[in-house]
Amino acid sequence: MKKALPLLFFLLSLSLFSFAQDSTDQQQPPIIEEVSESVVGLDQQINAWVQPATDWISKVVFFSVQLGESSTSRMPIVILILLLAATFFTVTFKFINIRGFRLAIDTVRGVYSNPNDKGEVSHFQALTAALSGTVGLGNIAGVAIAISLGGPGATFWMIVAGLLGMSSKFVECTLGVKYRDVGVDGTVYGGPMYYLTKGLSEKGMTGLGKVLAVFFSIMCIGGSFGGGNMFQANQAAEQFNSMIGATSGYSGLVFGLVLAALVAVVIIGGIKRIGAVTERVVPFMCGIYVLAALIIILSNVSHIPKAFGEIFTGAFTPMGIAGGFVGVLVQGFRRAAFSNEAGVGSAAIAHSAVKTNHPASEGIVALLEPFIDTVVVCTMTALVIIITNWHGDIMVYGVQEPNGVAATSRAFASVLPWFPYILTIAVVLFAFSTMLSWSYYGLQSWM
Repeated sequence: MKKALPLLFFLLSLSLFSFAQDSTDQQQPPIIEEVSESVVGLDQQINAWVQPATDWISKVVFFSVQLGESSTSRMPIVILILLLAATFFTVTFKFINIRGFRLAIDTVRGVYSNPNDKGEVSHFQALTAALSGTVGLGNIAGVAIAISLGGPGATFWMIVAGLLGMSSKFVECTLGVKYRDVGVDGTVYGGPMYYLTKGLSEKGMTGLGKVLAVFFSIMCIGGSFGGGNMFQANQAAEQFNSMIGATSGYSGLVFGLVLAALVAVVIIGGIKRIGAVTERVVPFMCGIYVLAALIIILSNVSHIPKAFGEIFTGAFTPMGIAGGFVGVLVQGFRRAAFSNEAGVGSAAIAHSAVKTNHPASEGIVALLEPFIDTVVVCTMTALVIIITNWHGDIMVYGVQEPNGVAATSRAFASVLPWFPYILTIAVVLFAFSTMLSWSYYGLQSWM
């Protein structure tokens, strides 16, 4: 843990500075102007420093192929691989995503748990810790952007990809527990960097396993800085400051200090403390968001049949939106892949810490993750937007929405003016919980 402290400090520092906002249009006291300008300046320097590298990595990792006539029909090869693998696992394991659903519920409830098994957290804590890493702002902002590009039909393919992704989660998290290391003090170390090394070594490919493990660790650390922390923190700060009417960099700095301190207090305690926090935060934040979404949906109950009609009709006959059928399919699959991270391997790090001597038992639990993240939470966001956008007040289909959170906020406000405050609470909690898990993922990859 001591070796990881420098990374932890730097990670939190980047999260803090990601909140900086331009305050040149407002008159501030000299000391506040000085602090704001220094924060904004450092933020811009960091961005200028890492931008060339991130652009190059993005082009390589997300190299895309054209599947349709429109530019929005480009599909990253990595997502095609994830979808093909998910389909393969679903067929190979005879639709474990459906057959294992009831068993997964019972396992999470503790029906088959043994407190004396090796590990650090319960099945439920492992599930919520992993969920906190996937249920983030992508469920709010990303879904809105996907629908703006692909129309309501993108929702259908998003759900299909989520269901297939359940099988991928089953496989990767089973491997995570099977090839994990347990220290003499009971601390668990697991994830793709371990099962790639050990698993491929068993197949006589030791060198390849080590190379892939190192590559995954580097990418995971990068992800913990970027999408796992800075993006979440920045978007949460923008939404919070928008609600309270604050626009200065100083307000972002204060918000950042508070959130960074809260994250630090939790992750210093390792996976046990993270699990103890997420088992309370995740059900609450998902519950409050889904409840608010249901209120909006039921307030427009007359539009529900029409909304589902648009989803199914638009999935196959999208009337040219986002490049036609292929464009709609691409937008749905992309959103699901980036939301639930099925096949990415990150969730296996959290699930590896579970108390069990049977690897497949946690694989069964893990398949619930894409269902909750994509089939439930993402679908709730989609339905809210589609139902409230009946007259085109929220967005124009076929035109990319520049701010997904703002679009979802408009949808919430269409029923009750104060509903965006509930959305703000959800956004902050989503960001906070994602930062917890991804900080842990980064630390585990570093160690």
